[in-house]
Amino acid sequence: MSEKSSRASWRGQLSPVGIAIGCVGCVIITASSVYTALRLGALPWPTIFTSIVALFLLRAFGRRSLNEANVTQIVMSAGSMVAGGLAFTIPGIWMLGLADEVSWVEMLFVALAGTLLGLVCTAAIRRRFVDESDLEYPIGTAAAETLMATETGGVTGRRLFGSMGLAGLWCVARDALGLMPTLLAQLPIPGVSFAIYNSPQMLSVGFLVGGVSVAFWFAGAVAGNFGIIAGGSAAGFWDVPTAQGIVSSLGMGLMMGSGAGVVLKDILPHAARVLRGRGAWSGEGNRGSRRDFGVLALMVAAAALLVCIGLGPVVAVVVVLLAFVTTIMSAQSVGQTGIDPMEIFGLIVLLAVAAFSDTGRVQLFYVAGVVAVACGLAGDVMSDFKTGSIIGTSPRAMWVGQAIGALLGTVVAVAVLVTLVGAYGTGAFGPGQMFVSAQASVVATMVSGIPSVPAFVAGLLGGVALYCLGLPAMMFGLGVYLPFYMSITAALGALAKWVYDRACAARGVDDAEERGIVVASGVLGGESIVGVVIALASVVGGLAG
Repeated sequence: MSEKSSRASWRGQLSPVGIAIGCVGCVIITASSVYTALRLGALPWPTIFTSIVALFLLRAFGRRSLNEANVTQIVMSAGSMVAGGLAFTIPGIWMLGLADEVSWVEMLFVALAGTLLGLVCTAAIRRRFVDESDLEYPIGTAAAETLMATETGGVTGRRLFGSMGLAGLWCVARDALGLMPTLLAQLPIPGVSFAIYNSPQMLSVGFLVGGVSVAFWFAGAVAGNFGIIAGGSAAGFWDVPTAQGIVSSLGMGLMMGSGAGVVLKDILPHAARVLRGRGAWSGEGNRGSRRDFGVLALMVAAAALLVCIGLGPVVAVVVVLLAFVTTIMSAQSVGQTGIDPMEIFGLIVLLAVAAFSDTGRVQLFYVAGVVAVACGLAGDVMSDFKTGSIIGTSPRAMWVGQAIGALLGTVVAVAVLVTLVGAYGTGAFGPGQMFVSAQASVVATMVSGIPSVPAFVAGLLGGVALYCLGLPAMMFGLGVYLPFYMSITAALGALAKWVYDRACAARGVDDAEERGIVVASGVLGGESIVGVVIALASVVGGLAG
């Protein structure tokens, strides 16, 4: 294929209609992702959902190209990982009472720096980790199968948007009109927030995650709340506040141990091949591509030096270099497991920076934010590259689509964070609050001090061991750390999935899994989107008043 025809091909996949649909979807998906990450302490991959939506909307315009649909969903979903990187780190600043030391401009610079690093690093490693690798990228593979197998039509559209509408109305009735409580079936157990969370969104998370992962999530919740807090305090081993400190430290250790397990089991054994220069930028044997990479890396380094407010030149360069290393770690993790512990990678760099410099607390959060955004975006980009390699989408079209969606997502994610803070105040973020922000709370604790170091170390070692045994240590740690009402609600969602699967199997429903994903994704998106709209209306109403 000639250079001219190749250029026409990738530009055809990145069509104006697809870009327009993708940008509108990006705004919605990014906003809902911020809300979901803060409210639930988790961020399900949106790729399957956006693939279905992109197919449905493009076909409404008479366009049926799978590659065009793939690029459109890439634009839609790119901002969600930027949102996760910010939501999993920055709210920790407010938890420590440092809100006066951060502005929306600085948050925007953090998001932009992480986005640039994620885009440039993935462009450099694509060939090595996708074309020349046997990594499975389960999310990317599933998206490719969805695009190839799904015949999206009117029924699917009605299911998707109908479930979104119903969840949105439920959110309005609960949060705006006050017609129903947020927590149901509460029980007065000292130190344990026992209740059912009145959230269709949380039920959907349990439905989508399902199976073994939610079982470990719930097991962690039972062990932490009823084993350590209720059981330990009743036995006289410690008082309730001490038990709560042990549980939070243990949960953080387990989550960090899971991330460390990813590094030890999945990344270090393969690191030598990267260090020997077998990455994409050197595998081509092309000096021009090496020079291009060097120029791009220098541009990102310069951007990081400018946007990382309060960081000295040496620290900024170290952050850029370590961000490149952690994006490789992210690509490896997502490629093998479909899991991207972006905040853990941010914590690793944060701790490295804190070890050799006297960087301030707010700036340490910025470091974690930049790296988390870069790694979150890297995981999303590499999964999308895998999708494209299966169905034949142009890498250039995908990368440009990622750039469009990610840059738009930086603005939207920061705007939503500012809106939520303006509507609910900084006190609404943290364990037991409206926005539990579990990952950001972990970052805040690492910056300010761990309540129980022995419990944290035990969790760290246990997390590594569980992960190396092939068990979902991250989910177990999340269950230990999160309030019990969130865990039990997710378990009810998983139970609903179990009942649904067996009912569909008994009736011989062929597309049961697709139907379930569509409806659950619509419910999750509906409550997230309406929650952001309610917060925005609250801010506007406050300004008008």
